[in-house]
Amino acid sequence: MEVNEAIIKAKEKDQIAFNFLLDTFWNDVYAFQLKRTKNENDAEDITIQTFSKAFDKIGTYDEAYNFKTWLFTISKNIHIDLIRRQKKVIQNTSKDNDDHYLEIIDDSPTPEDRIITEQNLAKLLRDIKKLKPHYQEIINLRYFQELSYKEISEELNESMNNVKIKLLRAKKLLAEIITKS
Repeated sequence: MEVNEAIIKAKEKDQIAFNFLLDTFWNDVYAFQLKRTKNENDAEDITIQTFSKAFDKIGTYDEAYNFKTWLFTISKNIHIDLIRRQKKVIQNTSKDNDDHYLEIIDDSPTPEDRIITEQNLAKLLRDIKKLKPHYQEIINLRYFQELSYKEISEELNESMNNVKIKLLRAKKLLAEIITKS
């Protein structure tokens, strides 16, 4: 498959085309972000967000521009947004206090908070069970067993890119289920 052909098919929601584009450009976008963030986890997260956003907005892609450049632009903007959010948090926490003392806040959950958390977890687990078994499994491996993408790839005997795509799809499907209920 050629890139231009894959883009046309991706605009028609062809999953094979999405896989091809992800496989073709993953390393480029990841390397681009790794240079910017100097952090493997951040680079990976931003790369996943880049492809998610790109695939959601594939219909807006203009063939007059290079697809890789378009992906890099999306990726750069996601990184800039992340930096802005971090700066905002830092500014909010670093404002000088005239009183010259710090209040120590008790972050430990109250009994009510624990009950709410347990109820939310139970609801989340019910929603996860509405997914197809292979999506349930990948969510379980990533978020409950906290395996890395590489470990999940070895566990499922699948390529790392397939694992990332499945996880991305599983999260989107789960988000749809949660918003419906």
